[in-house]
Amino acid sequence: MRIEVKGRNYPITEEVRECIARRFRKVDAQVSELAELEIELSEARNPAIAEPFRATATLRLKGVTLRADDASRGMEHAIHLVEQELSRQVKRHRVQRRHRRDARRTVQMQRAQAEGAAPPA
Repeated sequence: MRIEVKGRNYPITEEVRECIARRFRKVDAQVSELAELEIELSEARNPAIAEPFRATATLRLKGVTLRADDASRGMEHAIHLVEQELSRQVKRHRVQRRHRRDARRTVQMQRAQAEGAAPPA
């Protein structure tokens, strides 16, 4: 998975990049190596905003785009919240794909049995 990190009013250091890479290992293991993850980190400079740090993640997979957005009092916590949400979405997407694949396989086997042919492997 390719990871691109952007910052708005927030400096992107090597430490931040390592934190993001470490956090998103679980997501990386579940998606294709062709997937693209874009993380945008921003800080609101307005003191009236209670949760000034915002992390937005966009994961582009084959045929689908998953997004997660969250704000917190600390940037690492915002990154953690976004990772949890994106991980949940990836898991749900994989389960949906698996159910569709199994449903198609069941229909193919039923058609093959109705025609009297051998079921596909």
